[in-house]
Amino acid sequence: MDEQLEQSLSKVLTHVYPEAGRYDDKDEYCSILCVDQGVSYTKAKTNCTLDNFLDKARNDFGHATLFSPHVNKNIDKTNFMVSPIVMAQVTKFECGGLAISISTSHPAMDGFSVFQFIFEWEKVCRMGTSVDKINFLSFNMGDIFPTRDISEIFKSTPIPVIQQDIVVKKIVIREPVMSRLRKKCIDESDGALIFQPSRVEIITALLWRAFIRATTIINGYLRPSLLDFPMNMCSKITFLPQVKNSFGNFMIGVPVKFIPGETKMELHHFIILIRNAVHKIVASCKKTDEIVSTLVNSYNESFRSPEWGGNDEVDKVMCTSICKFPVHDSDFGLGKPNLMFFGMKDTQMFWLHDIGPEIGVQVDLKESCMQLFDLDDDIKDLIFNYT
Repeated sequence: MDEQLEQSLSKVLTHVYPEAGRYDDKDEYCSILCVDQGVSYTKAKTNCTLDNFLDKARNDFGHATLFSPHVNKNIDKTNFMVSPIVMAQVTKFECGGLAISISTSHPAMDGFSVFQFIFEWEKVCRMGTSVDKINFLSFNMGDIFPTRDISEIFKSTPIPVIQQDIVVKKIVIREPVMSRLRKKCIDESDGALIFQPSRVEIITALLWRAFIRATTIINGYLRPSLLDFPMNMCSKITFLPQVKNSFGNFMIGVPVKFIPGETKMELHHFIILIRNAVHKIVASCKKTDEIVSTLVNSYNESFRSPEWGGNDEVDKVMCTSICKFPVHDSDFGLGKPNLMFFGMKDTQMFWLHDIGPEIGVQVDLKESCMQLFDLDDDIKDLIFNYT
């Protein structure tokens, strides 16, 4: 199986060859040198069985971080530009089971590109696809968005660094619970919700509100909060159908702002806030130049502004949805995964993903925040209904 994994990865990289390159640290445009430096590929062994690990992970989901690519632990802003764009690690359990971990450089690849890469890798590994049959992403972003100097248009406001360790937990929301939540939101809105909220909108609103309640207890008062809601633009930009399967990073972070006294704490207010913010971003992207200016504005006026992203008095969290990506169907030839783990360094965030008809939520928060987050009535209700 080891050789099969390596050979199939090598085949896939012949198609998405920029993943095997490195950033040109002398180029102000942050281009990639494609001279086959290769990805980082680590083989490891662990002295436990897969079943033993899964038992431990049920009690402490953070155990999964032990299998993230070892090389990734040493990357910071000082060596980011000379580090591999893709790092993979395959860890073998005593029983023969495997943990397959992938870490990628976000400026080069968004979530869509990463998952398309993983899906193709597992398919080639399982089916033995020949190199000439691999064709799953296009390289046309450079034609649509020509290279430009962005050094003067993005603000460089220092962003506060998280000083505490991030702890991780997992929640699974069953379909009956989801239906009950939707009905409750609509009933309690008293007509304010004039649309049918999606599962992602409801869960994101509920998690964000619980986060705000937890930070309120920590700080002793209700503070502003900034939600970073990454959005894949490939499916949103109808005037550019050719980007549907494009390789690269075509993501815009949607800034959603909670202002005490302006936004009420009922759940439907959070749902409306999220939907309006998403619609505002999409509506501002009618031309390619508008997409670039929208991206710049979202960073300069929100994520990098001294009033919001650079403000220690604002509580920040990210929520990303990879629902509709069939991540739990991945099969390298050993069957579907027993456990999926996602992660970003030093970032408080929520990950939403499909598990059949259910929705899985991975919660990454500072330990002090997680303790209070767990005690929130909405979160206890979700956990109670799962267990």
